[in-house]
Amino acid sequence: MSGRAARRSARRRQEWTRGNELKLLENGEEYFPRLFDAVAGAKSEVLFETFIWREDRIGLEFAEQLAAAARRGVSVRVTVDGYGTPGFSEEFRARLHDAGVELLSFDPQPTLFRMRTNLFCRLHQKIAVIDGERAILGGINVCDDHLLEFGCGSKQDFAVEVKGPVVDQIRDFVQDGILLRDGPWWRHWRYWLRRFPEKLHDPGAEGQVLFATRDNSEHPTDIETLYRIAIRSATREITIANAYFFPGYRFVRDLVDAAERGVRVRLIVQGNPDRPVTIGIASILYDDLAAAGVEIHRYTDRPLHAKVAVIDEHWATVGSSNLDPTSLGLNYEANLFILDRDFNQTLRASLDRIIEGSCRRFVPVHTHASRLRRLFAALAYHLTRRMATWGRLAVRRGQRARPI
Repeated sequence: MSGRAARRSARRRQEWTRGNELKLLENGEEYFPRLFDAVAGAKSEVLFETFIWREDRIGLEFAEQLAAAARRGVSVRVTVDGYGTPGFSEEFRARLHDAGVELLSFDPQPTLFRMRTNLFCRLHQKIAVIDGERAILGGINVCDDHLLEFGCGSKQDFAVEVKGPVVDQIRDFVQDGILLRDGPWWRHWRYWLRRFPEKLHDPGAEGQVLFATRDNSEHPTDIETLYRIAIRSATREITIANAYFFPGYRFVRDLVDAAERGVRVRLIVQGNPDRPVTIGIASILYDDLAAAGVEIHRYTDRPLHAKVAVIDEHWATVGSSNLDPTSLGLNYEANLFILDRDFNQTLRASLDRIIEGSCRRFVPVHTHASRLRRLFAALAYHLTRRMATWGRLAVRRGQRARPI
């Protein structure tokens, strides 16, 4: 088997594994100490991918940890997104290069009239793999605004640390998958011929984990499909916390069907967003969802950046994928899907605390004006949902990670 074929085979090995240890990490206060300690204790290899890495206090401290690891002989490779992290200062790059850190940028492009042109199909996942033994992934970028001390702009978010057999899959993906961000057109058609199970995977013994990714060739809907399988299989409760909640019609229909058959469905959405336009777009869906019995809770303490969910007593997911056209139809994403009762209860307790102490319940307003607004909202909804398709057509072929 050729090297390229072997890498493709590794990418396809996305399967449930047993015997994993899991730890939920909430916000930068829990995430950054675990990440920095893991890098400080690395013996052979550090692989890291992120959307945003800023040269602020956290970013500089992380750079020092990586440089120190490289100087003691650890192989260190970092890949950032060319849009989310458009560049570093000369001093910052030199410090990392001199220590032996390999720096890559995914699809960097020159600006046009000082505007970034690489808007579509971004590397949005946030993954760290240490020595092939430990992985940390979620929605947290390397920057100060994931810390409470940042103030009212501090983001609410989650990540998960995992040890066990699934780390091999994550490591293979980060090590080799960066070379396979594109594929021939016919792979798209081959994918749509695949069939997915209609029922949620039987958890069996606790502690099963599936590492799932989203790309624009062989796995364009895996994350969305795994969500929908779990929603359709729910019998008691669904709680989804998502920063940019704007899924497709079938996803919304699954939530409505779940609520109508007696499942308690709760959504935690933006109430104080870092991008105010997101409330206007996402709220298009709220009236119909609320009318079907879905509870919509707007998180108001500060910007919500979470991409997590729990369903019934054992299912959970933590990752980088929003439920919007960009994440579900354009970006490269990674989520961990977890069948574990203890982890489910830990994450559920955090979400319950957020709902009870930091959210405002959405109440629909049924007036003639709102009906007219909903008519225009429906048109805007379908127009916005098509953005992913249009954006994919505009993407240059051969997006790759290139040395900085």
